[in-house]
Amino acid sequence: QVQLVESGGGLVQAGGSLRLSCAASGFAFSLRPMSWYRRAPGKEREFIAGIDSFRADTNYADSVKDRFTISRDNATKTLYLQMNSLKPEDTALYYCSTNVGGLNYWGQGTQVTVSS
Repeated sequence: QVQLVESGGGLVQAGGSLRLSCAASGFAFSLRPMSWYRRAPGKEREFIAGIDSFRADTNYADSVKDRFTISRDNATKTLYLQMNSLKPEDTALYYCSTNVGGLNYWGQGTQVTVSS
């Protein structure tokens, strides 16, 4: 079955960096586009970054553009999110996601807390 397991979250001061990982299994990782989402307290879940399966083209939400970088390692079936210049408003639960067979799958999330 499809499994997505995020890690790498934590508490960091504003201006700091974190690198999130998402370990994938149960599907052909190299063939699927992958995404990162987040949900801040009291807010809806929002898309923040995506990467396609072939040429690894990427796209970002305006709120994280030029600060966050999404990447993937198809050999290890791992998705990454490098987050730099973190702001308190980046505090959220971060999820990786994919669509397999028309169904959306999510990990359990990893908490990122940015202190001011």
